[in-house]
Amino acid sequence: MHPYRTEFPPSALDDLRRRLAETRWPAEIPGAGWSRGVPVGYLRELTQYWLDTFDWRAVEERLNAHPQLRTEVDGTPVHLLHVRSPEPDATPLLITHGWPGSVLEYLDVIGPLTDPRAHGGDPSRAFHLVLPTLPGHGLSGPAAEPGWGVPRIARAWAEIMRRLGYDRYLVQGGDLGSWVSLALGSLDAEHVAGVHVNFLVTPPPGPEAVAGLDQRDLGRLARLGDFFEYGSGYMKIQGTRPQTLAYSLDDSAAGQLAWIAEKYKEWSGCAERPEEVIDRDDLLANFTLTWLTATGGSSAQTYYELADQLPGSPTATAPPPMTAPLGVSVYPDDPAPPVRAFAEQQYPHIVQWREHPGGGHFAPLEQPAHFVADLRDFAAAVDARQPVTASTGGRA
Repeated sequence: MHPYRTEFPPSALDDLRRRLAETRWPAEIPGAGWSRGVPVGYLRELTQYWLDTFDWRAVEERLNAHPQLRTEVDGTPVHLLHVRSPEPDATPLLITHGWPGSVLEYLDVIGPLTDPRAHGGDPSRAFHLVLPTLPGHGLSGPAAEPGWGVPRIARAWAEIMRRLGYDRYLVQGGDLGSWVSLALGSLDAEHVAGVHVNFLVTPPPGPEAVAGLDQRDLGRLARLGDFFEYGSGYMKIQGTRPQTLAYSLDDSAAGQLAWIAEKYKEWSGCAERPEEVIDRDDLLANFTLTWLTATGGSSAQTYYELADQLPGSPTATAPPPMTAPLGVSVYPDDPAPPVRAFAEQQYPHIVQWREHPGGGHFAPLEQPAHFVADLRDFAAAVDARQPVTASTGGRA
């Protein structure tokens, strides 16, 4: 484990500005809005803000305020934040981001999670945080070789926690991070005390299973069907032709911006633009990190590695059974809100199921207070079943 500091050279930022200024804008069908993809007017406005106003150095300063590490696991470099709580008996918690996100999504919740005493919370509900960056994404850089699917990532995370000295820990994830967290709960059952997710895909196990569902759950199944039919094109491209896509993502800053901004619009709780629910600077922080690390293409490769496991795949198989307690946070504007009856068939040890009145796929950015409260309450629910202890001997 080597200490790490994030600082990109001025030349990288100058190159980004040059590319943004020289963007060649496409034509569009008048009045199409978002129906055919990201509108030119919106993207031009966002690009101009990125070029003239956004301050990447402020993001670096916020990130560097927390301890960062780089290590190599199974031949591939991995970046992580390791933020220990001032409370010595805090619970270790590993959080895995998804696509198109990064560890930057969690900057606003690190303080409340690690130091609740300073944020009006119960100090007994503090966490030692471990926030790794997925291989192929952001500060981990491109994966060194193929094969980095969900099980391999989960095993790498287990090794990182072992190196940090944590014998028993909780895990949390959203988007791809939820699949990694669930796999980790199965593959490292001896050490994972509980799994919390804010994204859980629950397709019906068979046609007969739909009978008896109420209108809300039927609506959720319809929403999931619409996502597979109309909103999963990105997943099919990244799962089959990520290298072809990579040339656009890694060479055109505006092209990468459009590819990712669309997801923040479609998957969040906004009406017209994602900035209604997520701060524009937070959006651009994630975009900039992906650009500066040239990982737009390599992060897309992750979908190729897990194509056989993606929902809707004809070869998709059920994940291995998990005996750890499970917590689920449901945000109504997520593109695939889960059906509890189906979730309980697959995960019989659900100890917390929380339905929120608002929010979507990006909980730490859209609903940070609810995200923090859910994790604190989940830790308490797990404590009620089995004590979780932190090893104080492990230091990076």
